[in-house]
Amino acid sequence: MSSSIGPLADFLRAKRAELSPHRARLPGFSRRRRVPGLRREEVAQLAGVSVGYYTRLEQGHSRHASDDVLLAIAAALQLSVTETEHVLDLSRTRTSLRGPSEPAPEVADRAALAMLDFITDRPALLLGRRNDVLAWNQLGHALIAPHLPFSAPSIVSERPSMARMIFLDPHIRAMYPNWTKEAGDLVAYHRMISGKHPDDAALAALVGELVMKDPTFATLWAEGRVGECVSGMKEFRHPVAGAFTATFSVWAQGTNPEHRIEIYDPVHVGRVVTALRTVPRAGISAATPGVDHSVDPGIDDLRR
Repeated sequence: MSSSIGPLADFLRAKRAELSPHRARLPGFSRRRRVPGLRREEVAQLAGVSVGYYTRLEQGHSRHASDDVLLAIAAALQLSVTETEHVLDLSRTRTSLRGPSEPAPEVADRAALAMLDFITDRPALLLGRRNDVLAWNQLGHALIAPHLPFSAPSIVSERPSMARMIFLDPHIRAMYPNWTKEAGDLVAYHRMISGKHPDDAALAALVGELVMKDPTFATLWAEGRVGECVSGMKEFRHPVAGAFTATFSVWAQGTNPEHRIEIYDPVHVGRVVTALRTVPRAGISAATPGVDHSVDPGIDDLRR
């Protein structure tokens, strides 16, 4: 987790260490260097700020940097749009003197639930700020957590957490052949959200729990990567539908942009959807005996 110096200082140091002189196109970068990344004076030169000022930022002593200066530093470090936004978030956040506060449980917006009801032929779920599952359609439940009851999101104390499931639930871990990428993307998202909501006690508790319980999460969190994955492709090894690939898209909700509907579109949609419809709402055993996990393209073509 972040050092006592502060998350902005930690993030700037980490990104400076990642950027090679070659990528930064610095003159004379081929000379002998003790570290692979840029030096502080090199970042300051590229950003057009004094070395002393940039050094104070990395040491956590300058907490009122202007957006113009931070944008110049972000450009010098070749940050992505999401990373740049994260820098601005970290510079603006001021932790309450009373410390983190316990937020009220998230409530799914009626419009978002109505939209979810319209999606009947693809797996979909409604995610909250901390990647808790606020709701899912039948296919979304069958795809993401077939071993849990369909009603789980409606009970706050039993609401599934994608973060906890991916890191702590062996059933979910086994369902992602490319689990390392899935885990890295999720941690990068939580890093980004933590910059926007430093006073969220529930989010801080979730991060602290996972740091303590899973060494991989602790390592990924310490790396400091931020990101927001709004579309892409995932591979699944499902206990009922077998092995398949699905594209996904994430749609932010107008009334609450931090609530997102995630929709999956399997490549072999006919076979996969037909299989997922057999999952009962009460959930299934993760080790369902007698299930054929092979992929038969001929059957897929017939069921499209």
